[in-house]
Amino acid sequence: MDSEQILKLYDWDDGICFRHRGRDEVPTTLVWTVRPAAGGIKDVRACEECVLIMEDTRRRAAERMGTNYEPGHVAETSQ
Repeated sequence: MDSEQILKLYDWDDGICFRHRGRDEVPTTLVWTVRPAAGGIKDVRACEECVLIMEDTRRRAAERMGTNYEPGHVAETSQ
């Protein structure tokens, strides 16, 4: 599966990537929801570049463990 196909597995909306806070809004996807002890909910979003890095990390980990890699599960909402 190529990068474009992997990115199509996610829902995208403009936002700020958790790794690139200094950049303007770009297409991002929700990857985690943090619920701080003080209360409230904080969405953690990732840009296309970061999602592809996380997917590659997941793929390599699956290869090392001898398990099946299925793209599209970086975000907690897609698991």
